[in-house]
Amino acid sequence: MAVCLGIFLASGCGGGGTSAPAPNPTPPPNPTPAAQVSHVVMVVEENHSYNEVIGTSAMPYLNSLASKYGLATQYFANTHPSIGNYFELTAGQTITGDDSYSAAVTADNIVRQLLAAKKTWKGYAESLPSTGYTGGDVYPYKRAHFPLSYFCDVVNDNTQVSNLVPFTQFATDLANDQLPDYSLVVPDLLNDAHDGTLTQADTWLQTNIDPLLSNPTFQQSGLLIITFDEGDSADAAHGGGHVVTVLVGPKVKPGVQSTTFHQHQDALALVCSTLGISSCPGQAAGANDMGEFF
Repeated sequence: MAVCLGIFLASGCGGGGTSAPAPNPTPPPNPTPAAQVSHVVMVVEENHSYNEVIGTSAMPYLNSLASKYGLATQYFANTHPSIGNYFELTAGQTITGDDSYSAAVTADNIVRQLLAAKKTWKGYAESLPSTGYTGGDVYPYKRAHFPLSYFCDVVNDNTQVSNLVPFTQFATDLANDQLPDYSLVVPDLLNDAHDGTLTQADTWLQTNIDPLLSNPTFQQSGLLIITFDEGDSADAAHGGGHVVTVLVGPKVKPGVQSTTFHQHQDALALVCSTLGISSCPGQAAGANDMGEFF
């Protein structure tokens, strides 16, 4: 396992993961910067394309959020299979195309930049066996869907690794007004539409994420990002398929539907921009931060 050298070194934890080139050039940054918020919560769903979700009866709750808040109509995943997209969302590069990958990732990542900016974070994974767990799959938990568990800034630091928590902690932190600045929420394989249905995933969102929207702190300055990691296996448009991404929050323009081309590095750029992080990892450093939604 790589030895972590500290978040303030340009070389990070040493070594550094690499990725395949992006399937498309990233468009220039949007001239309208994203709004500043106090909390960002990102939820990632699985393996369904845009036309399977938007305008269908499969996910009525998510469709209601897309209509009321913000919908990115031209948002595309970067690659197949899943793991590279999760790393794009958190490291700005695909790192690997192997869903069984188990090595520590030394590349720059969102945790490193959050710590450098003195921001707080947690990863909430449903069915995670225990707090701080960085081992392999324990069904229905899937490690390849929990990218924070790979970063050397986390796995080699006893304090940071304790921020990997079972999803049951989310409701407690929300009720106690203790959500961190950045939260990554990963439903398990039964509830993220991977092994279960889209309707099951939609019910899970309404049950577990809808309480966030009525939280007073979130209503003042929160941002919820719901995205899908990749399209279905037959959809390889722009690398990973046409997927749904919905932005929810008090600073999101009501009912906005953006036709701007976006990929996962743009969602990472959005996280950095909204939280006031000046240095964003990988391809997100020069990406469009989705400012048109604000």
